[in-house]
Amino acid sequence: MVFSSNILPVIALSLFTFCLNLFFGYFRGKQKKFSFKWFLYIHLPIPLVVLARLFLHLDYRYIPILLLAAIAGQIVGARLEF
Repeated sequence: MVFSSNILPVIALSLFTFCLNLFFGYFRGKQKKFSFKWFLYIHLPIPLVVLARLFLHLDYRYIPILLLAAIAGQIVGARLEF
């Protein structure tokens, strides 16, 4: 596939990944570091992102972009306070 035809799904999935990890990052930030819940809040979004990537027929080459979006979402989510 040509990169230009994949740009919209990649952007959409990156935003989905960021927002999903924003949610889980918020809860991760409230847990004791290296506890079971802390570990769970980091790893629970991964299957959802993988399923979304497969559903959109995106190649493995986009995983680094999604990984950066996930890390950014976790960091920003942990710093949120309501």
